[in-house]
Amino acid sequence: MRMTGRFRGVFAATLIPVLILGLILGLSPSVQAQDVWKAEKIDAASVPKEIVPEDRRPAPGGLPDALIETGSKPGDISAAWYAGRTNRYRHGILGDTFEGSILRVTTRAGGYLKLALPDTEVFEDRYPRLADLDGDGTTEIITIRTSMTHGAAVTVYGLRNGKLSEIATTGFIGRTNRWLNIAGIAGFRGGSGKEIAYIQTPHIGGTLFLYAFVNGKLIKIGEKPGFSNHQIGSTEMRLSAIADVDGDGAPDLAVPSADRRQLRIVGFTRGQLIDRGMADLPADIDKAIAVRGTAQAPRFVVGLQSGEVYSVGR
Repeated sequence: MRMTGRFRGVFAATLIPVLILGLILGLSPSVQAQDVWKAEKIDAASVPKEIVPEDRRPAPGGLPDALIETGSKPGDISAAWYAGRTNRYRHGILGDTFEGSILRVTTRAGGYLKLALPDTEVFEDRYPRLADLDGDGTTEIITIRTSMTHGAAVTVYGLRNGKLSEIATTGFIGRTNRWLNIAGIAGFRGGSGKEIAYIQTPHIGGTLFLYAFVNGKLIKIGEKPGFSNHQIGSTEMRLSAIADVDGDGAPDLAVPSADRRQLRIVGFTRGQLIDRGMADLPADIDKAIAVRGTAQAPRFVVGLQSGEVYSVGR
Protein backbone atom coordinates (compact mmCIF):
# COMPACT_ATOMS: atom_id res chain seq x y z
CA MET A 1 0.00 0.00 0.00
CA ARG A 2 1.38 3.37 -1.02
CA MET A 3 1.23 6.20 1.51
CA THR A 4 0.40 9.70 0.48
CA GLY A 5 2.80 12.40 1.63
CA ARG A 6 0.28 13.60 4.21
CA PHE A 7 -0.25 10.09 5.64
CA ARG A 8 3.51 9.47 5.83
CA GLY A 9 3.89 12.66 7.85
CA VAL A 10 1.15 11.68 10.30
CA PHE A 11 2.54 8.14 10.65
CA ALA A 12 6.07 9.43 11.35
CA ALA A 13 4.83 11.99 13.85
CA THR A 14 3.03 9.21 15.73
CA LEU A 15 5.75 6.56 15.53
CA ILE A 16 8.83 8.61 16.42
CA PRO A 17 7.70 9.58 19.97
CA VAL A 18 6.80 5.94 20.63
CA LEU A 19 10.24 4.78 19.52
CA ILE A 20 11.93 7.44 21.67
CA LEU A 21 9.86 6.41 24.69
CA GLY A 22 10.76 2.77 24.13
CA LEU A 23 14.43 3.66 23.94
CA ILE A 24 14.20 5.62 27.20
CA LEU A 25 12.44 2.76 28.95
CA GLY A 26 15.05 0.33 27.73
CA LEU A 27 17.96 2.42 29.00
CA SER A 28 16.65 3.72 32.31
CA PRO A 29 17.30 1.35 35.23
CA SER A 30 14.65 3.05 37.35
CA VAL A 31 11.86 1.87 35.06
CA GLN A 32 13.04 -1.63 34.23
CA ALA A 33 10.44 -4.40 34.57
CA GLN A 34 10.38 -5.84 38.06
CA ASP A 35 10.57 -9.53 38.89
CA VAL A 36 7.33 -11.21 39.89
CA TRP A 37 7.44 -12.04 43.60
CA LYS A 38 4.78 -13.93 45.54
CA ALA A 39 3.87 -14.16 49.21
CA GLU A 40 2.90 -17.62 50.45
CA LYS A 41 1.44 -18.22 53.90
CA ILE A 42 3.40 -20.69 56.03
CA ASP A 43 2.83 -22.31 59.41
CA ALA A 44 3.63 -19.71 62.07
CA ALA A 45 4.64 -22.48 64.48
CA SER A 46 7.50 -23.46 62.13
CA VAL A 47 9.46 -20.26 62.87
CA PRO A 48 10.38 -18.47 66.11
CA LYS A 49 7.87 -15.95 67.44
CA GLU A 50 10.23 -13.07 66.64
CA ILE A 51 11.11 -14.72 63.24
CA VAL A 52 14.82 -13.90 63.74
CA PRO A 53 16.03 -14.62 67.30
CA GLU A 54 18.14 -11.83 68.81
CA ASP A 55 21.62 -13.17 69.54
CA ARG A 56 23.14 -9.95 70.91
CA ARG A 57 23.69 -9.92 74.68
CA PRO A 58 22.12 -7.30 76.99
CA ALA A 59 24.44 -4.35 77.55
CA PRO A 60 25.66 -3.46 81.04
CA GLY A 61 24.83 -0.12 82.63
CA GLY A 62 21.07 -0.25 83.19
CA LEU A 63 19.90 1.15 79.84
CA PRO A 64 16.60 -0.62 78.96
CA ASP A 65 16.81 -2.88 75.90
CA ALA A 66 20.40 -1.89 75.04
CA LEU A 67 22.45 -4.66 73.42
CA ILE A 68 26.14 -5.37 72.82
CA GLU A 69 27.32 -5.45 69.20
CA THR A 70 30.30 -7.74 68.59
CA GLY A 71 32.85 -6.95 65.91
CA SER A 72 34.18 -9.46 63.40
CA LYS A 73 37.85 -10.12 62.71
CA PRO A 74 39.96 -8.52 61.40
CA GLY A 75 39.25 -5.18 63.01
CA ASP A 76 40.43 -3.06 65.90
CA ILE A 77 37.16 -3.05 67.91
CA SER A 78 35.81 -6.18 69.56
CA ALA A 79 32.52 -4.84 70.98
CA ALA A 80 30.44 -1.68 71.34
CA TRP A 81 27.31 -0.64 73.26
CA TYR A 82 25.42 2.35 74.66
CA ALA A 83 25.38 3.41 78.31
CA GLY A 84 24.72 6.59 80.27
CA ARG A 85 20.98 6.20 80.76
CA THR A 86 19.16 9.52 80.43
CA ASN A 87 15.58 10.73 80.01
CA ARG A 88 16.48 14.22 78.80
CA TYR A 89 14.88 13.53 75.41
CA ARG A 90 11.33 12.19 75.77
CA HIS A 91 10.63 11.17 72.21
CA GLY A 92 10.00 7.55 73.21
CA ILE A 93 10.25 6.19 69.67
CA LEU A 94 11.48 2.78 70.93
CA GLY A 95 8.82 2.44 73.61
CA ASP A 96 10.30 4.28 76.58
CA THR A 97 11.82 7.68 77.37
CA PHE A 98 15.30 6.42 78.25
CA GLU A 99 18.16 6.84 75.78
CA GLY A 100 21.92 6.41 75.87
CA SER A 101 24.36 9.28 76.26
CA ILE A 102 27.64 7.33 76.22
CA LEU A 103 29.26 5.10 73.59
CA ARG A 104 31.52 2.40 75.07
CA VAL A 105 33.87 0.06 73.21
CA THR A 106 36.40 -2.63 73.90
CA THR A 107 39.35 -3.02 71.54
CA ARG A 108 41.19 -6.08 70.26
CA ALA A 109 44.24 -4.81 72.13
CA GLY A 110 42.37 -4.95 75.44
CA GLY A 111 41.45 -1.28 75.70
CA TYR A 112 38.22 0.05 77.19
CA LEU A 113 37.10 3.43 75.87
CA LYS A 114 34.08 5.72 76.07
CA LEU A 115 32.71 8.82 74.37
CA ALA A 116 30.07 11.03 76.03
CA LEU A 117 27.64 13.16 74.04
CA PRO A 118 26.88 16.78 74.94
CA ASP A 119 23.76 17.43 77.00
CA THR A 120 21.84 18.39 73.85
CA GLU A 121 22.17 14.96 72.20
CA VAL A 122 21.40 11.26 72.78
CA PHE A 123 21.89 7.92 71.04
CA GLU A 124 18.32 7.08 69.97
CA ASP A 125 19.25 3.49 69.26
CA ARG A 126 19.55 0.03 70.87
CA TYR A 127 23.03 -0.96 69.71
CA PRO A 128 25.81 0.46 67.53
CA ARG A 129 26.72 -1.29 64.27
CA LEU A 130 30.30 -2.34 63.58
CA ALA A 131 31.64 -2.52 60.02
CA ASP A 132 34.75 -1.81 57.99
CA LEU A 133 33.12 0.72 55.67
CA ASP A 134 36.13 1.51 53.50
CA GLY A 135 37.93 -1.84 53.50
CA ASP A 136 41.08 -0.58 55.24
CA GLY A 137 41.04 -3.23 57.99
CA THR A 138 39.85 -0.93 60.78
CA THR A 139 36.38 -0.87 62.26
CA GLU A 140 33.89 1.96 62.01
CA ILE A 141 31.11 2.36 64.60
CA ILE A 142 27.80 3.37 63.03
CA THR A 143 25.24 5.00 65.34
CA ILE A 144 21.91 6.81 65.40
CA ARG A 145 22.74 10.09 67.13
CA THR A 146 19.92 12.52 67.84
CA SER A 147 19.90 16.24 68.53
CA MET A 148 17.11 17.23 70.90
CA THR A 149 16.25 20.17 68.62
CA HIS A 150 17.21 18.91 65.14
CA GLY A 151 16.35 15.19 65.08
CA ALA A 152 18.42 12.16 64.18
CA ALA A 153 21.54 11.56 62.09
CA VAL A 154 23.71 8.60 61.14
CA THR A 155 27.07 9.30 62.78
CA VAL A 156 30.25 7.25 62.37
CA TYR A 157 32.93 6.95 65.04
CA GLY A 158 36.31 5.22 65.08
CA LEU A 159 39.63 4.95 66.87
CA ARG A 160 41.99 7.85 66.25
CA ASN A 161 45.27 8.04 68.16
CA GLY A 162 43.92 5.67 70.76
CA LYS A 163 40.72 7.66 71.36
CA LEU A 164 37.13 7.39 70.19
CA SER A 165 36.40 10.19 67.74
CA GLU A 166 33.58 11.25 65.45
CA ILE A 167 34.62 10.60 61.85
CA ALA A 168 31.62 11.44 59.71
CA THR A 169 27.90 12.19 59.87
CA THR A 170 24.94 12.61 57.54
CA GLY A 171 23.82 15.69 59.43
CA PHE A 172 20.64 15.94 61.48
CA ILE A 173 17.23 15.72 59.80
CA GLY A 174 16.42 19.28 60.86
CA ARG A 175 13.48 19.05 63.29
CA THR A 176 12.98 17.67 66.78
CA ASN A 177 11.18 14.32 67.10
CA ARG A 178 12.33 13.21 63.66
CA TRP A 179 14.04 9.82 63.64
CA LEU A 180 15.68 7.34 61.30
CA ASN A 181 16.38 3.61 61.44
CA ILE A 182 19.32 1.84 59.84
CA ALA A 183 18.15 -0.85 57.39
CA GLY A 184 21.44 -2.48 56.43
CA ILE A 185 25.18 -2.10 55.96
CA ALA A 186 26.63 -4.03 53.02
CA GLY A 187 28.47 -3.69 49.72
CA PHE A 188 25.35 -2.64 47.82
CA ARG A 189 27.50 -1.23 44.99
CA GLY A 190 29.40 -4.51 44.63
CA GLY A 191 32.82 -3.12 45.61
CA SER A 192 35.13 -3.74 48.54
CA GLY A 193 33.55 -1.05 50.70
CA LYS A 194 30.21 -1.10 52.48
CA GLU A 195 27.37 1.35 52.19
CA ILE A 196 24.85 2.38 54.85
CA ALA A 197 21.14 2.11 54.02
CA TYR A 198 18.62 3.76 56.31
CA ILE A 199 15.00 4.88 56.37
CA GLN A 200 14.45 8.49 57.35
CA THR A 201 11.14 9.19 59.18
CA PRO A 202 9.85 5.60 58.84
CA HIS A 203 6.51 6.48 60.49
CA ILE A 204 5.56 9.49 58.36
CA GLY A 205 6.35 8.69 54.75
CA GLY A 206 9.82 7.21 55.01
CA THR A 207 12.58 7.68 52.46
CA LEU A 208 15.32 5.11 51.84
CA PHE A 209 18.79 6.69 51.72
CA LEU A 210 22.04 5.05 50.68
CA TYR A 211 25.34 6.57 51.84
CA ALA A 212 28.91 5.63 50.95
CA PHE A 213 31.94 6.29 53.18
CA VAL A 214 34.46 7.98 50.89
CA ASN A 215 37.67 9.72 51.98
CA GLY A 216 36.43 9.96 55.55
CA LYS A 217 33.05 11.44 54.62
CA LEU A 218 29.53 10.08 54.22
CA ILE A 219 28.33 10.79 50.68
CA LYS A 220 24.71 10.30 49.62
CA ILE A 221 24.57 8.10 46.52
CA GLY A 222 20.87 7.23 46.38
CA GLU A 223 17.41 7.93 47.75
CA LYS A 224 13.96 6.53 47.11
CA PRO A 225 10.63 7.34 48.83
CA GLY A 226 7.92 5.06 50.17
CA PHE A 227 9.44 2.86 52.90
CA SER A 228 9.20 2.01 56.60
CA ASN A 229 11.27 -0.35 58.75
CA HIS A 230 9.85 0.29 62.20
CA GLN A 231 6.57 0.25 64.11
CA ILE A 232 6.36 3.26 66.40
CA GLY A 233 6.94 2.34 70.07
CA SER A 234 8.49 -1.05 69.23
CA THR A 235 11.97 -2.20 70.25
CA GLU A 236 12.22 -4.31 67.07
CA MET A 237 14.48 -2.45 64.64
CA ARG A 238 15.23 -5.31 62.22
CA LEU A 239 12.40 -4.94 59.70
CA SER A 240 14.79 -5.44 56.78
CA ALA A 241 17.06 -8.12 55.33
CA ILE A 242 19.92 -8.41 52.85
CA ALA A 243 20.41 -10.97 50.07
CA ASP A 244 21.74 -11.01 46.50
CA VAL A 245 18.49 -11.76 44.69
CA ASP A 246 19.78 -11.55 41.11
CA GLY A 247 23.21 -13.17 41.45
CA ASP A 248 25.17 -10.13 40.31
CA GLY A 249 27.49 -10.17 43.33
CA ALA A 250 25.97 -7.08 44.93
CA PRO A 251 23.52 -7.61 47.80
CA ASP A 252 19.98 -6.24 47.62
CA LEU A 253 17.75 -4.93 50.40
CA ALA A 254 14.32 -6.23 51.37
CA VAL A 255 12.35 -3.61 53.30
CA PRO A 256 8.65 -2.89 53.88
CA SER A 257 6.70 -0.24 52.03
CA ALA A 258 5.60 2.90 53.88
CA ASP A 259 2.37 1.23 55.06
CA ARG A 260 4.25 -2.04 55.79
CA ARG A 261 1.72 -3.95 53.62
CA GLN A 262 4.26 -4.77 50.91
CA LEU A 263 7.75 -6.21 50.95
CA ARG A 264 9.90 -4.31 48.47
CA ILE A 265 13.22 -5.63 47.19
CA VAL A 266 15.59 -2.83 46.21
CA GLY A 267 18.97 -2.92 44.48
CA PHE A 268 21.58 -0.39 43.39
CA THR A 269 22.29 -0.31 39.66
CA ARG A 270 23.90 2.31 37.40
CA GLY A 271 24.01 4.83 40.21
CA GLN A 272 20.35 4.45 41.19
CA LEU A 273 18.22 2.61 43.74
CA ILE A 274 15.71 0.49 41.81
CA ASP A 275 12.89 -1.87 42.72
CA ARG A 276 13.79 -5.50 41.92
CA GLY A 277 10.32 -6.64 42.90
CA MET A 278 7.60 -6.49 45.51
CA ALA A 279 4.89 -8.63 47.08
CA ASP A 280 1.60 -7.65 48.72
CA LEU A 281 0.76 -8.85 52.23
CA PRO A 282 -2.59 -8.95 54.11
CA ALA A 283 -1.37 -7.16 57.26
CA ASP A 284 1.46 -4.95 58.51
CA ILE A 285 5.00 -6.35 58.79
CA ASP A 286 6.08 -5.90 62.40
CA LYS A 287 8.86 -8.44 63.04
CA ALA A 288 12.46 -9.02 62.01
CA ILE A 289 12.79 -10.31 58.44
CA ALA A 290 14.63 -13.59 57.88
CA VAL A 291 16.43 -14.86 54.77
CA ARG A 292 15.80 -18.48 53.81
CA GLY A 293 16.10 -20.57 50.65
CA THR A 294 19.36 -20.84 48.71
CA ALA A 295 21.95 -18.37 47.48
CA GLN A 296 20.53 -18.83 43.98
CA ALA A 297 16.90 -18.46 45.10
CA PRO A 298 16.62 -16.58 48.39
CA ARG A 299 13.28 -16.16 50.11
CA PHE A 300 12.29 -13.69 52.81
CA VAL A 301 10.24 -14.77 55.83
CA VAL A 302 8.07 -12.00 57.29
CA GLY A 303 5.90 -11.93 60.40
CA LEU A 304 2.75 -9.83 60.39
CA GLN A 305 0.86 -7.91 63.05
CA SER A 306 -2.00 -10.39 62.58
CA GLY A 307 0.21 -13.27 63.79
CA GLU A 308 0.48 -14.77 60.30
CA VAL A 309 3.81 -15.59 58.68
CA TYR A 310 4.57 -15.44 54.97
CA SER A 311 7.44 -16.57 52.78
CA VAL A 312 8.19 -14.12 49.96
CA GLY A 313 10.05 -15.22 46.85
CA ARG A 314 9.86 -15.65 43.10
